[in-house]
Amino acid sequence: MELDAIARFLQDAGNDDTDDADMAELGLAWVARRATIEVRSPARARELLTIRTWCSGTGSRWAERRTSIRGEFGAEIEASAIWVHLDAQTGRPTKWGDDFASAYLPSTGGRRVDAKLRHEKTVPEGDGQPWRFRRTDMDAFGHVNNAAYLSIAEEFFDVENHPRVEIEWRGPSVADEDLRVHRHGDQLWVTALDAGDLRVTITG
Repeated sequence: MELDAIARFLQDAGNDDTDDADMAELGLAWVARRATIEVRSPARARELLTIRTWCSGTGSRWAERRTSIRGEFGAEIEASAIWVHLDAQTGRPTKWGDDFASAYLPSTGGRRVDAKLRHEKTVPEGDGQPWRFRRTDMDAFGHVNNAAYLSIAEEFFDVENHPRVEIEWRGPSVADEDLRVHRHGDQLWVTALDAGDLRVTITG
């Protein structure tokens, strides 16, 4: 199972968990900041998977969601992601409220997490490799779905030798946009050709 497929499982599990906690109707807006996926044992074709997800830590305006995937044939995948809570009107980070706290804080055990970006942001010299997302990679907000970026890691990393990848989202991309992927060692930088700004970094 490829990394982008794993990421979509994580999204679905998170959405289902939000629905189960009656959070969906609150209109909470969250954007992914950083995520780590560790494939300890890959899933096989048609393997039945069990997915568990829970809130594992919080900050003043963000929270961490952990997800464990286990398979009937031994698949074992661990993931964590930092999500920043936004004001739906202004788009600025804002504190989460009492409803979120009552639903999710008990599972954190009081653990605090930060939302800092850790990767090297200086892009290596050179033109990089061209990359373009498809319209089917778009989400409901008109941006490339977070999970689609993991296909870049699949393309540029030998995933068997890079069982743990971490991705940091720095800016949105759109379909048919001319992007460039730069690599130095075990880090990838995804930049926009015209704007020149950094969109995503991935380490493996």
